[in-house]
Amino acid sequence: MSFIRKVKVGKNTYLVEVEGYRENGKVKQRYIRSIGKEVDGKTVLSGSIDKAQITRVSIYGPLLILNEISQQISLQRSLGVYGDCILALVYAHCLQPKSLNKLQQWFSKTDLNHILDLEDVTEATLLRALDSLEEQDPQSLQLHLFEKIKRTYQLENKGLFYDVTNTYFYGVNCPLAKRGHSKDGKNKPQIQIGLVITRDGGIPIFHKVFDGNIHDARTLSDVFTTLREAGIKDTTIVWDRGVSSKNNLQEALELGFHVICGLALNPELKREVDKVHPGPELSSIKNRVKLENSAFYVVGKNYTYGGVKGHLYICLNRKIHDGTQERRYDHIHEAQKMLAENKHIHEGLRKYFNKDNTVNEKRLKEAEKYDGISLLFSTKNLSSEEAVKAYFEKDLIEKAFKTLKGIVELRPVRHWLEDRVKAHVFICYLSYLLLSLLNCKVKPLNINAIQALDELESMYKVHIIDPETKNEFTKTVTLTKQQKTILRTVNRKLTRCSDKKRGET
Repeated sequence: MSFIRKVKVGKNTYLVEVEGYRENGKVKQRYIRSIGKEVDGKTVLSGSIDKAQITRVSIYGPLLILNEISQQISLQRSLGVYGDCILALVYAHCLQPKSLNKLQQWFSKTDLNHILDLEDVTEATLLRALDSLEEQDPQSLQLHLFEKIKRTYQLENKGLFYDVTNTYFYGVNCPLAKRGHSKDGKNKPQIQIGLVITRDGGIPIFHKVFDGNIHDARTLSDVFTTLREAGIKDTTIVWDRGVSSKNNLQEALELGFHVICGLALNPELKREVDKVHPGPELSSIKNRVKLENSAFYVVGKNYTYGGVKGHLYICLNRKIHDGTQERRYDHIHEAQKMLAENKHIHEGLRKYFNKDNTVNEKRLKEAEKYDGISLLFSTKNLSSEEAVKAYFEKDLIEKAFKTLKGIVELRPVRHWLEDRVKAHVFICYLSYLLLSLLNCKVKPLNINAIQALDELESMYKVHIIDPETKNEFTKTVTLTKQQKTILRTVNRKLTRCSDKKRGET
């Protein structure tokens, strides 16, 4: 068996690897190789740069920064025994979404074995890691993480956003996957995912997975229960018109929440719109509210909805109005050509034509009346500007869903076991959580998390071996100025990271 021996030569202490053997009954030592020398109690490996050979180049920079974000909120410790494997899945989803059977190949190209102290991953290990997520209490885990995030990031109580999205399910054996209403009209088995995020930075608080045939509005009661258990109150919740219902409004008020929500146009609300639109009053400059990328003309009034007293805001976006009108005209002109050729037209366009195939101008004007109109309801007495800005800030949650479905590849879900489906969604949720926290960190640099990770893509770690001493070294590729800025913004210590296990040149 070999061991390391210290050899004192003058003021220097050298380290050599030797092995013991017996010769004529005596124990002797045989020199194997030089390791290096000891300086200030630390090992400095020896090797020749001329003879050094590169053994591999691994992905390092993006993983380093994601791991730093997760360490700041103690994520690995919170995830339990399989925390390192779960983080490997989370990081993979952030950078290059892969199926479980391809993740092992991706893992071999990274420096995760050093970053997470994880020697190898197999599909069986990763499946056990997924199962361990559902063996925990996901709701308690999410709320525990959020409490840690609130303290670490000093989040202010500026309110919450809630929304629901659907994702398709490829398989027939999972009881969660049901055919239900889909915003894009596809009639496939799906699951519903409800997400609550902060208005301050779009940080996710928790998510819930629902059967695919549950209406969006019905999911909110379950969310209220979790908010109550988490002690979250005295704040404003913003939700879309698809979630709005009279019962939801009443329950929110009973729990001490204020609400800003969208309302769907029904006959009663159309009459309210008809009082101010069309006409010069709504479109006057005094009613104009300018947002970053759009403008609205807004008239507000006291209004009672479902027995709840509040304020109704009638909003006109002229850009959307004109765009919708032009698209409708294009469809009608195309339909006219088809009718002239005795071809069948889309049923939705039939209402705009008389029996003799001429355009029904009255029907057309009725449809145009509500183009670009949005209706908002608030339980607080807000100015038009406050209400519109608060409601249309909800594009934060739309961006969150876009991230979940795009960057972290939530769609399509392929695992058919119910617990595996929920665990897969949880992995995607944790991926978005890290990206949203990274967004907060790099916001002062006028970039987002994805841009930061892309910038760090070229930050590799090169693995080198000296063929004579067999010593292994690692070298981080020289950082660009922007890479150094990103690392320092997240944590100044990251620019001084070193490989403590094998030696770094």
